[in-house]
Amino acid sequence: MEMKSSISQKNLITEAKKLKQQGKTIVFTNGCFDLLHLGHISLFRKAKSLGDILIVAINSDSSLKGLKGPKRPLINQKERAEILLSLKYIDYVVVFDEPTPYKLLEALKPDILVKGGDYKISEIIGREFVKKVYRFPFVKGHSTTSLINLIVERYGKK
Repeated sequence: MEMKSSISQKNLITEAKKLKQQGKTIVFTNGCFDLLHLGHISLFRKAKSLGDILIVAINSDSSLKGLKGPKRPLINQKERAEILLSLKYIDYVVVFDEPTPYKLLEALKPDILVKGGDYKISEIIGREFVKKVYRFPFVKGHSTTSLINLIVERYGKK
């Protein structure tokens, strides 16, 4: 069995070209994935079912902080990547430092782009670089924000 690994953008682009030449279908999704929950697992499972290789791009710590505020991330990018790589659905994890993976998608040109149901197709960054875009609905009641709010509600500040 092939060893899964976190990979640099440059190496991922090279690897993706080889995989495409082998006839593999490459599926791409991205996000912060700061606290892993059932909604994420559902997204990864569905995304993997669409192709041969699933690439998950995660926001770097500085990018995530810019998007979510100064108290995030809860889990650093190295640990988030390692956690994600432990999932059977994910083949590669790559970190991007910009607010969106636009440049990475432009260079990578995966076959399929997958996002959660909170995005309209017209809002999905990088859709012009792929053959197909899929949106999957959220698993009701499962979001990182709702988890953080539940923890604060139950345990509060002591």
